[in-house]
Amino acid sequence: MFAVIKRKQLVTGMGIFLVLAGVLASVLIRWSEGAAKTASADTNWGLSFQQEGKTPVGNASSEFLEQYNACYAGSPEKKVIYLTFDAGYENGYTPAILDALKKHSVKATFFVVGNYIETSPDLVKRMVKEGHLVGNHTYHHPDMSSISEKAAFQKELTQLEDLYYQTTGEKMQKYYRPPQGKYSESNLRQAQELGYRTVFWSLAYVDWYQDQQPSHEEAFSKLTGRIHPGAVVLLHSTSKTNAEILDELLTRWENAGYTFGTLPELFENDRKS
Repeated sequence: MFAVIKRKQLVTGMGIFLVLAGVLASVLIRWSEGAAKTASADTNWGLSFQQEGKTPVGNASSEFLEQYNACYAGSPEKKVIYLTFDAGYENGYTPAILDALKKHSVKATFFVVGNYIETSPDLVKRMVKEGHLVGNHTYHHPDMSSISEKAAFQKELTQLEDLYYQTTGEKMQKYYRPPQGKYSESNLRQAQELGYRTVFWSLAYVDWYQDQQPSHEEAFSKLTGRIHPGAVVLLHSTSKTNAEILDELLTRWENAGYTFGTLPELFENDRKS
């Protein structure tokens, strides 16, 4: 009799355990799916390249970014590259970069800071004259994820807008790239409220150390080996290597069947779904 009762208790206990385990598993799955569609409150933009020729996985999903009018890649079905440069200062390499872009009729986006416009106004004017988009990389290039007050966040963007207008006579188009890829969800929301589109990237490489410039071979290996349809490419205009290889790099991408798009085209038609 007691043996039967114990067996019944055991069976009942096992049943409860399995139900609870199932509920817990379901909760964990829903939590992980939700986490994949969101970003942490404060984070650095990062990528995981899982398959050659395919869009890498970002640490925030396209769906999450899209709700804040942000993105990091275009359609994986279209062999289009969106070429962008971050320009923190000028050290003599931008003219060669602009020459290569002009030779290939490629329109790029240059994300500039206040120092760049102040010290190189003629190059900024040349960018505009040759049809490139000049985007907002903030005035002082701070860690924007550490800025919680909307007024302080806005000031970093509007100061650059004002300087750009004083320099070119044109209003700055509202495309924003967080310095160093550091951002928070509130930053994305604030940028959106200011009418900005936040632009991350799906392909970059270590090209910003002046005394440790990559060789041509290293650069080509990264930039051709990891290229993919819809790539938003981030290069630095301060890189000697980039200035030296850009003509050939554009040729290699073209020979691989790629064309080049603009950020307005990316946001209007070609965001990754």
